[in-house]
Amino acid sequence: MRILIYSYNYHPEPIGIAPLMTELAEGLVKQGHQVRVITGMPNYPQREIYQEYRGKWYLTEQKNGVTIQRSYLRIKSKPNLIDRLLLELSFVFTSLPQALRGWRADVILLTVPPLLVSLSATLLGWLYNCPVVLNVQDILPEAAVHVGLIKNKWMILALQSIEQFAYRSAHTISVIADGFVENLVSKGVPSQKIVCIPNWVNVDFIRPLPKKNNPFRSAYQLEGKFVVLYSGNIALTQGLETVIEAASSLNHISEIVFVIAGEERALKRLQAYCQKCGASKVLLVPLMAREKLPSMLAAADVGLVVQRRNVISFNMPSKIPLLLASGRPIVASVPACGTAARAVRKSGGGIVVPPESPQALADGIMDLYYNPDSVAKLGEFGRLFAVEHYSFEQVLVEYEALFAQVIATSSQSSSNGILPKLTSSESIIDI
Repeated sequence: MRILIYSYNYHPEPIGIAPLMTELAEGLVKQGHQVRVITGMPNYPQREIYQEYRGKWYLTEQKNGVTIQRSYLRIKSKPNLIDRLLLELSFVFTSLPQALRGWRADVILLTVPPLLVSLSATLLGWLYNCPVVLNVQDILPEAAVHVGLIKNKWMILALQSIEQFAYRSAHTISVIADGFVENLVSKGVPSQKIVCIPNWVNVDFIRPLPKKNNPFRSAYQLEGKFVVLYSGNIALTQGLETVIEAASSLNHISEIVFVIAGEERALKRLQAYCQKCGASKVLLVPLMAREKLPSMLAAADVGLVVQRRNVISFNMPSKIPLLLASGRPIVASVPACGTAARAVRKSGGGIVVPPESPQALADGIMDLYYNPDSVAKLGEFGRLFAVEHYSFEQVLVEYEALFAQVIATSSQSSSNGILPKLTSSESIIDI
C-alpha cells in the first residue's frame, strides 16, 4: 500500500503523538509499504522551531525508509488563541503543496488535533480520490472549551462546524479509547464508521530494567532514593502544582524524591512554585532524548499520571502504556470516571486517587513507599497488561488491516460509478 500520514507532529519531537507516528510510519515501511509523512518543522514542546530547521519553507528528508516532507509554520513561543489558530492555518496552507509533491496515496491517515488540518487532508483525499482515515487523539473544541481555553461562542460554533465536517468527510474514524466512541456517537457519527485502536508502546524498547547501576539515577545522585517520576507535557490540563504540593507535604521523608521532566520553559514556572511551597525534594530536569527514555523510566519507583478535575472524561494520556511497559506502578491523580482511571484500574498496574488533591496523592505515594511488595506486584501486572494490550506489533497489524479494508471498500464504491479510481502511480502535481 501507499500510505500518506498527515501529522503535525513527527520525529525528532520527543513526546506526544510524534514518537507514535514515527514508530507507525517506520513499522509500515518494514512491512513492505511505501510511506510519506506530511508534517511541520519540529517545534514541540518548546514551541520554537528547532535550530537546524529554522529559515526553511520546505524540506524533504528520508529516515528509515520514510519520506518526511516538512513545511513552514507560523509559531510563537507564548501563543494566545489567535496565534494558535494562525499556526494551524499556516500548516493547512503550507503543507498542501508538499502533500501534492510525490506519488499518489492509496489511503491518508490524518491525526487530529490540530483540527483545521482536516480541511487540507480532505481536499487532498478528493484530489487523489482516496479515502481518509481520521485518527482522533483528542476531541476539539470540546476539550479546549472544557478547560476554559476557548470561550468565544462564535469561535466555538465555527470549530464545532469544522469538527462535524471532519467526521462527515472521513471514510473511517480511528479513536484511541472507548470513551471517544461514546462521545462521537452522541454527536451523530455512525458507530460503524468508528474503530478503536489504542495508542501503543514498543515493549521491546520500553521494558523493565534494573534500578541498580541505572545511568539516570547515577547522573542525578538518586541511588537509595524512592523516586516518584512525572515525565511529559506540562500544560493547563495536567496541574503539576498538585504534585509539588504533595512533594512539599512529604519533605520530612528524606528517601522520597520527586522528579519532573519537561520542557525547560515550563520547568522554570514550576521552580518558582516549588520555592513558594517549600518543596525541597523536587528535582526538575529537561526532557530526555528518546534513546534515554527507557533508563529514565527504569530509574523510577513510581510513575505519575496527573490531570485536573475538569479534564474531559475521555482523555487518554499516552504515558499510561509507557509506564505500564516499564514495569513501574502508576499513581494516577485523575477523574475517577474518566478513561485514564479506567485504563489504570483495568491494567492492574496502578492506583487511582482523586485529582487536584495533594493529600490524596501524597497518601497514595506513601502507601507504595511502605509496601515494596505491592510496588513489585503492580509493576508486574502493568507490564503483562502492556504486552498483551498495547504492544506495537499488535497495533501495527490492526492498522494494516484497517488500511487494507478501507482501500478495498473505497475502490468498490468507485467501481460502482461514483468516481474512477486512478492508479497509485499517477500524480496530480509534480512540483
